[in-house]
Amino acid sequence: MVLRIENLSIDSTMPVEMAQFWAEVLGWRIEEDDDDDEVALLPPPGSAEAGVLPDILFLRVPEDKAVKNRLHLDLRPDDQAAEVARLEALGATRMDIGQGGDATWVVMADPEGNEFCVLRGRSTAEGGPATPAG
Repeated sequence: MVLRIENLSIDSTMPVEMAQFWAEVLGWRIEEDDDDDEVALLPPPGSAEAGVLPDILFLRVPEDKAVKNRLHLDLRPDDQAAEVARLEALGATRMDIGQGGDATWVVMADPEGNEFCVLRGRSTAEGGPATPAG
């Protein structure tokens, strides 16, 4: 049996705006469609992620987010501090969920309050450029 995750679906009261936010965050593209109730975000054509990673689908729901996510994204940047600053400029906010001051990741929330983490920068040993651990 061959099974592949096609989409990660995220409930949203404003799917177009959330797709636009995450397109900026990830450098992905919004699939052109006239349906504002279901907006798909795809990796750029020809990128290493295209056809490999699942698409992200934002689905309109009437209710606001009420509790902590059961599933969240962990993002691995080259430079954690620079990415956190860029994400804050796009509208993300830092969150304290009890991670403590010695955490090597930064917990953030998108404009609808969905939590995600920005991990420390890649090290040379992890195959990326050397950056200070954050």
